[in-house]
Amino acid sequence: MNEIRLLLRKDLWILKNNILLIFRNPTRLIPYAVAVGYFIFIYTRRMGRDRVSTEEINLDAAGEVDFAMQNLIGGVTILALGFLMFQLYRATKNNVTFFKMADVNLLFTAPVKPENLLIYYMARSILPALGGSLFFLVYSGGQMARDFELGALGAIFLLLGFALFFFMIFPLRFLIYTLHTRFGIVEYLRGGIVILGVVLASVILIPGFMAEKFWQGLFSWIASPWFDLFPLVGWSRGMMGYFVTQNWILSVGFLVLYGLSYFTVVKLVIRYSGYYYEDVLESTKSNEEKLEKALGKREVTEDTYSLNAKKQLALPEFGVGAKAFYWRNYVHSSRQDFHPLIGVYSMGMALLGILFAGLSNFDWFSHKVLYFYLCFMVAFYFLAGIGRANIGDLKKPWFILVPSSWASKFWNMIKLDLVQTLIFSILLIVPSVFLAQIDPWLILIFPLGMIFSYLVGLAINLIPQVGLEEGWDRILIKPLMIGGIFLFGLIPFFILSVIVLALTDQFFLGMLVMVLGLGFIAAILIHVTLDILKRLEFKEI
Repeated sequence: MNEIRLLLRKDLWILKNNILLIFRNPTRLIPYAVAVGYFIFIYTRRMGRDRVSTEEINLDAAGEVDFAMQNLIGGVTILALGFLMFQLYRATKNNVTFFKMADVNLLFTAPVKPENLLIYYMARSILPALGGSLFFLVYSGGQMARDFELGALGAIFLLLGFALFFFMIFPLRFLIYTLHTRFGIVEYLRGGIVILGVVLASVILIPGFMAEKFWQGLFSWIASPWFDLFPLVGWSRGMMGYFVTQNWILSVGFLVLYGLSYFTVVKLVIRYSGYYYEDVLESTKSNEEKLEKALGKREVTEDTYSLNAKKQLALPEFGVGAKAFYWRNYVHSSRQDFHPLIGVYSMGMALLGILFAGLSNFDWFSHKVLYFYLCFMVAFYFLAGIGRANIGDLKKPWFILVPSSWASKFWNMIKLDLVQTLIFSILLIVPSVFLAQIDPWLILIFPLGMIFSYLVGLAINLIPQVGLEEGWDRILIKPLMIGGIFLFGLIPFFILSVIVLALTDQFFLGMLVMVLGLGFIAAILIHVTLDILKRLEFKEI
């Protein structure tokens, strides 16, 4: 107990120092004051309005189902289930840690029992969950103040239901990691998680296909009260539903289930963790590096988001000269994902678009959702082009020394990106056109729009980065250049495409106008880029 007391005292001193830092810089209190003011304003504004009595809430009244409420509950439940399954599966891929490098350097060398240190940090991890749930309560409490009587007990159950769900995920992930390091059963655990995910997907999809309309049956099972018995997701939903059911016994029962589950997980972790210091050291160091990169304290390298960074490769060289740039990007892409041309992220985004296209034929939603997704992907690849100029081969000194023309260097530098973009676009648009039965001209228009959008984003950031010598010129002139391209190039074509869409009510015509505009802008910017790349030598990028 003395060790736990000292650890608690250490954290109290840290809290005291953080409070003193806030008083030295009171502007840090502004976000918290805004959040509290928002809650007070919304709550007092809606206090005077008539609330809906919880006795009037009956989803099965007169034999009818409130599909809006059912879909709302089901949609939130699916998001929670997806987050839970992702975190559990992630625990089978990456090491889990509660610590920071300061803890490693100070506490791992101290005369402290490893199990006491683990118990304390597992229990302390509820604080971030409570902090997040407080923000959730501030927002949701203000929104529900109009329709429900959100008393003190309702706020407590809402807070605990939200916080305990996120709190329990981390001990479960550490338990999976512990069982793997002790028994080497990660493949069995991963297989069990995948099977559970398939079962949950079946529970969601089967009633949808059985119903008269797909969207009416999609959430009928997971939105039903019996799903409250599902661990973590259902328990939290049952606790947070107190403001509707007003059944505090049921909510306390779910709280007890959380307590028993946490006690069981902690006992299993302590029993099988052993001397875990060396096991969590690598994951702690990795998390610290990711945090420093996110805060800008460390440069973001090209392998930051790699999924296969340690993959052993045996690829033949593609040639000499400028072709080395293409070979280097091919090798890097092979390490970054599971295939150099199409990877997990690309397949996931393509499958999501295909899913939208398929569900549009089940009366789930109109084609507008699919059209919005296609436009979103065009904008996303525009941002990807902007990011490519920041971490590419242009920052390497040997880009200048390779014996080849500047056009050849530039082409080989972006060749793989264009091939990946084209493959992804075809995988997305071809099935979507046939599933959603939309205009087949999109099979040609959409891939061209993706490529042109990427090239515009690449050039729009590359030109001022290479063409301007002084740092202050980049800071002052770069926004004017980018603003001019937007104001006199992208925005007029965007407005023209919207006008064509409004007049013809044909999405492919609106996108065709936008793609032609992007192609015209891309041709001009790429010409300027090739011209300005010749001045790259002896410049500091």
